[in-house]
Amino acid sequence: MNTLVIVLIAAVVLVCAYAGYGRWLAKTWGVDPNAKTPAVRLEDGKDYVPTNGWTVFAHQFSSIAGAGPVTGAIQAAAFGWLPVLLWVLIGGVFFGAVTDFGALYASVKNDGKSMGLLIEKYIGKTGRKLFLLFCWLFCGIVIAAFADMVAGTFNAYVTTDGVTSLSDAAVTNGSAGMVSIMFMVFAVIFGLIQKKFNFSGWKEAVIGIVFIVLSFVIGMNCPIVLGKAAWSYITFVYIFFAAVLPMWLLKQPRDYMTTFMFGAMIAGAVVGLLVAHPTMNLPVFTGFNNEKLGTMFPILFVTVACGAVSGFHGLVSSGTSSKTVENEKDMLKVGYGAMVLESLLAVLALCVAGAAAAADGTPAAGTPFQIFSRGVAGFFEMFGVPVSIATVFMTMCVSALALTSLDAVARIGRMSFQELFSVDDMEHAEGWRKLFCNVYFSTFVTLAFGFLLTQIGYANIWPLFGSANQLLSALVLATLCVFLKVTGRNNKMLFPPLVIMLCVTFTALVQRLIAMVKAISAAAATAIPAGETTWGAVFIANGLQLILAILLIVLGLNIVFHSVKSYKASEKNSEKAAV
Repeated sequence: MNTLVIVLIAAVVLVCAYAGYGRWLAKTWGVDPNAKTPAVRLEDGKDYVPTNGWTVFAHQFSSIAGAGPVTGAIQAAAFGWLPVLLWVLIGGVFFGAVTDFGALYASVKNDGKSMGLLIEKYIGKTGRKLFLLFCWLFCGIVIAAFADMVAGTFNAYVTTDGVTSLSDAAVTNGSAGMVSIMFMVFAVIFGLIQKKFNFSGWKEAVIGIVFIVLSFVIGMNCPIVLGKAAWSYITFVYIFFAAVLPMWLLKQPRDYMTTFMFGAMIAGAVVGLLVAHPTMNLPVFTGFNNEKLGTMFPILFVTVACGAVSGFHGLVSSGTSSKTVENEKDMLKVGYGAMVLESLLAVLALCVAGAAAAADGTPAAGTPFQIFSRGVAGFFEMFGVPVSIATVFMTMCVSALALTSLDAVARIGRMSFQELFSVDDMEHAEGWRKLFCNVYFSTFVTLAFGFLLTQIGYANIWPLFGSANQLLSALVLATLCVFLKVTGRNNKMLFPPLVIMLCVTFTALVQRLIAMVKAISAAAATAIPAGETTWGAVFIANGLQLILAILLIVLGLNIVFHSVKSYKASEKNSEKAAV
């Protein structure tokens, strides 16, 4: 099948969904353009900052468009491109976008409270503590995985047979790394300029584009050739500052600049598919079982992850975006719009991978990021862009997909840790509680946990990311169901995605738990030659996953239990009021 047809079908479905279903949700729930948002009422210059709707959209999209939509869609294509396409479209429209929009709406209607505080208000304090602990563990997994990806992307060295040497991509990776650093520097300058002059419209866009061009000029001419360990340290230093600095000073301007780059990447992929309109070489459907991935249910839904629905998005919506929305009318494009655009990115990634596959259906060699990067870079080269520039640009885009989610999750992880130990009267709280709620201390502990996980290797914990992420989306949906019920709003549209996501995630977690127990048992029963540490490596990798999986299952079940309890209580109260 022609990839152009697939992209056009997806674009039409997503645009119609935004204009139809998205606006229906806004009308049904009651979006009020005349209401004062928390950003306006509670402005503090740090987290609560009234911001132009398109800038908030840029922040939301940049934060949620991480590694998921690219890696997930391409990996899940092992089941065939049609199941992936159907789940991306159905999931994006009725699951993901609804969850993101709902989380943003609920938070804005509750003084910009994060999901943890919303759970305390509508479900109870126990549910809040459990959810915040779940969020913090989840953030640690994401920090470890994405930081490892970023450091690996910029790494200039390769080790072969114990010998370390410069890789063929050393200059390209070093240039992309330098571009990323300049992005951070110019983001701070951009933020200071905006604070002083408050530019908007074309003036803001021009400044952002100029800084992007300068970043690439400096990066292309001054590459930094460093190893993975050095880049890992630089990444953690950056996300520390991104987690503690005011939103307007670093994160918002960087997200704004990054969105232009993502826009160019998406435009390049779309135009390339329009001009070349290559054939989708991946098979339509390969069966319900895959030797490497497992059964289609639940693995397809867990693997696609962010391209269709993501609990992490709900944390971004309620953790940062809700505190910057200037007008409630912007919530539709920020919450619903950013998600459908991410679904389109997942479709593009699927089509690029399909075009790169061999005519007999054999997938292209390399990681999903490499396949996507090479494919889109090829489209840019087709338009006359020099190979070196196209390669550096796509390397930078690939790393930025992880970096923009990384700085968001570091901030959200820090906030979850603070909220876990905070009380209403912090002025008279115990000394240890004040320390744990300190911005810098909580950030350090959160990043230290993430850094510890990177030392084990993100590949050893990445299998849990999809399950944890989808379980988080189910918990967000459960909270929204209670919120809408308590406040007298229609919540029936949330029941199908809630039930389905609970079934998917708990099945996936139980399957993963059984697989890890079998792996540990098999390793323990195998005779290991003296001097080898194979068993120890297997035990550490699978043992850590086993512990985290059990924790996620227990926490998830507890939160669901408290949600059901609160929902039934609200129904009884409604019946009494009616009588």
